Amino acid sequence: MRVLGVDPGLTRCGVGVVEGVAGRQLTMAGVGVIRTSAEAEVPDRLVLIERGLEEWLDTHRPEAVAVERVFTQHNVRTVMGTAQASAVAMLCAARRGLPVALHTPSEVKAAVTGSGRAEKAQVGAMVTRVLRLAAPPKPADAADALALAICHIWRGPANNRLQQAAAARQSPPAPPTPYRNRTQHQKGTVR
Repeated sequence: MRVLGVDPGLTRCGVGVVEGVAGRQLTMAGVGVIRTSAEAEVPDRLVLIERGLEEWLDTHRPEAVAVERVFTQHNVRTVMGTAQASAVAMLCAARRGLPVALHTPSEVKAAVTGSGRAEKAQVGAMVTRVLRLAAPPKPADAADALALAICHIWRGPANNRLQQAAAARQSPPAPPTPYRNRTQHQKGTVR
């Protein structure tokens, strides 16, 4: 599976592509950051992010896109920019019919480091180790994008099983099948 991880942000939108399957060695297919100027108007910045993501999708042809789930912070302006960049990533993926998964920062940290409270440096170190890179990707947004892709690949099989189980619970139960009890009468005698 090839996954594009997106760490959304208006100034720096981290992108990273990881290929592989759970339980096997993963490889990095690409990593980078889509940058926009803080002086530019927000609509123009979103267009630049969209163009950058479209280029990544064209170049790497992922099978899925993993985006960091936006969570509440104290700085509303930061949350708004992150949410807007996240929406652009989801839109680009949806336009191509690609499945989109949202992972919280703590889910990603737990998947990659074993602790949902890991520091950015720990995430970067584990991404470097898992992907057998010479050095941690810089800036941290790039490492976070790779961590999102790794998390999605590693958690994908479990998430698929959970979704299938949930879907099965929502579907109507199968009609009962006829059951022949061995204690039924046969030719007038009980067995």
